[in-house]
Amino acid sequence: MDPDTMRGDGGDIYWRRRMSVLVAVLVVVAVVAWACSSGGSGPERTSSAQSSPSASGSTAAKTTPAVDPLLAGLRTLAMGTASPSPTPTPKAAPSERPRRPGEPCEEKDLVLSLQGGREQIYAGDARPTFLVTLVNTGSVMCKADVGPRAMEIKITSGADRIWSTADCVSGPGTEVKELQRGVPYVRSLEWDRRRSSSDCRSTPPAALPGTYVAVARMGKMRTNKGVFHLR
Repeated sequence: MDPDTMRGDGGDIYWRRRMSVLVAVLVVVAVVAWACSSGGSGPERTSSAQSSPSASGSTAAKTTPAVDPLLAGLRTLAMGTASPSPTPTPKAAPSERPRRPGEPCEEKDLVLSLQGGREQIYAGDARPTFLVTLVNTGSVMCKADVGPRAMEIKITSGADRIWSTADCVSGPGTEVKELQRGVPYVRSLEWDRRRSSSDCRSTPPAALPGTYVAVARMGKMRTNKGVFHLR
């Protein structure tokens, strides 16, 4: 092109066109560069997010959810002001009526024992002797029948009933005693070595030499056996 044609108005138009083309090229280059850079990172993030949904879900499951302070405060207040369930009160065992002095003795408060006749030998005319004791262990004085029928002393030899204080009792056979707490009632007994029976024979036969057993009983109470021998 003729250089003269580049002068004046024609030259200005030429350079403006050249500058417009240059600016357009630069804009296209910049857009392409931005598209490449953003396009590379965008798909990668999307692929990463789509390729491991279980990992993101697991991470979300392990994450402790945030607690709303307002809800936590309301829950604490409700628990603090709620009426607790009433605790059932165990029923107290009925208290035993206190004992009054002079009432009949209870067997659980009495101790019965027999002394004498333990592995002893009675020869000739010697008579076996026994001591029967009854002790009140209750809290107050009580009364008990210590008559020959109520507090019986019995002597046996094997299956043979030899003698008993309950045989041939004259009168009512009762004897009520006041038993102070801890003070023993003592009865001494001597056996005449003769048999007894309920028919009260006038002349009971004498017991034969041998081994005998003496026992005292009162209600359901029984003493230990006292074994002795007649010669």
